Amino acid sequence: MLTFLMRAFLMQVRLRWRAVGMAALALAGMSALLMAQQAVSDGVASTAVVTFSLDFPESNPEHYSIAVDGNGRASYESTVKVAEDSEAETYRLEFDVSAGNRERVFEWTKEAKYFAGKIESGRKLAFTGAKILSYQDGQRSNTARYGYSNLEPVRQLTALFQNMAETLEYGRRLAYYHRYQKLALDEELKRMEAQARNNELSEIQGVKPVLQQIVEDASVMNVVRARAKELIQMGSSAGAGR
Repeated sequence: MLTFLMRAFLMQVRLRWRAVGMAALALAGMSALLMAQQAVSDGVASTAVVTFSLDFPESNPEHYSIAVDGNGRASYESTVKVAEDSEAETYRLEFDVSAGNRERVFEWTKEAKYFAGKIESGRKLAFTGAKILSYQDGQRSNTARYGYSNLEPVRQLTALFQNMAETLEYGRRLAYYHRYQKLALDEELKRMEAQARNNELSEIQGVKPVLQQIVEDASVMNVVRARAKELIQMGSSAGAGR
């Protein structure tokens, strides 16, 4: 009788441990699946890229594009003429977008349904350049062309990217003037400072290297160096506040 009871007890213990083991395996499988799904989600987020480009033959630059990825890395490229009679040149710059603007870019892109549909308003307005917004990740690839859009997130994105481009073109011109025409720096920095105070520029920290070079150049007038230093501080404050 005792032997029978012992065998029954051992059988119950084995069954319970088997159930626990199966539950543990099921839990491990679910955890692995969730981790895999999270990895895919994180991979899509990190490889996602939003690109804005503008072509406007009557302006300088006549073409530019800005690409921002999910990690906040950005690249800028423009086609410009240094002088009226010069050949067009390609200008390139890489920089880190502030965390706030990176979040805005991808949030507005999401609100615009990743540019999967039509974003052109169709209204006949003054031509302000042919614009393209595109989104790419491991799952989507959408491109939308427009001149003007009534969609608020698209308008917000357009304004932000145009303000970025304005800032980066200041950086290009400042680098040129610092090397070849230092007397032109003061007026250029005055205009840049005025636009920055009017919230017409974005990502000033993207041109910090050239501003820092001006600050550290003893051959440049003190008032010019002071303006460059002030702009660096404005860029730092804007980045910290976003």
